[in-house]
Amino acid sequence: MAQLAPLVVPALKKHTASVIWAHGLGDTLSIAQNYRRRGVFEEVAFIFPNAPNIPITVNFGMEMPGWYDIIAFNDLAQQQDQPGIFKSRDYFHSLIKGEIDKGIPSSRIILGGFSQGGSISIFAGLTSPYPLAGIFGLSSYLLLADALPKLITPAIHSANSSTPIFMGHGDQDPLVKLEWGQETAKQLKGLGWKVDMRVYKGLAHSADPEEMDDLERWLGETLKP
Repeated sequence: MAQLAPLVVPALKKHTASVIWAHGLGDTLSIAQNYRRRGVFEEVAFIFPNAPNIPITVNFGMEMPGWYDIIAFNDLAQQQDQPGIFKSRDYFHSLIKGEIDKGIPSSRIILGGFSQGGSISIFAGLTSPYPLAGIFGLSSYLLLADALPKLITPAIHSANSSTPIFMGHGDQDPLVKLEWGQETAKQLKGLGWKVDMRVYKGLAHSADPEEMDDLERWLGETLKP
């Protein structure tokens, strides 16, 4: 089956910015409907890409929407699906280019997501040739951490060295461990990025209202005219 086209929630007013929001393993997300009901971010289009159905090793090879294969849950930093990661990275870069072709400056485009979607968003954002407004990852971790410095060429680093990054993580996450998120923030800061890392008490592998409020504030500040 061919990959489904992204779900697009168009801007209600003049389209001046875009947020590309990637779902986690096997799920979908449409938080923009909440923003629309409350009348916020009316000038922003929200793009929710649909991951292709792929076999997931930890689920006994069962196919489900995924941005890359998960080989083992005990240490997500090991045995990573590099071909799948690169394929999804290229897809997200094409989505960014698509928004640019619509007339939206890359400096008004944010890329982010939850869990696997946040991890691929961080990776695609850091390696983007286009200077982005921001990158966010919720309950996420850094993909191909050892290879990342070699993938960030001087031109790419110049494009996105000042791009702000928001990360949110629950301190009770049993799947993507808090220390993986904290280590990601530490590594990114070491590479020169400004990272706003928030930890939420009692939160497992999920999102909660406080985290969504923090993200909303960050989106508003990042996309401020």
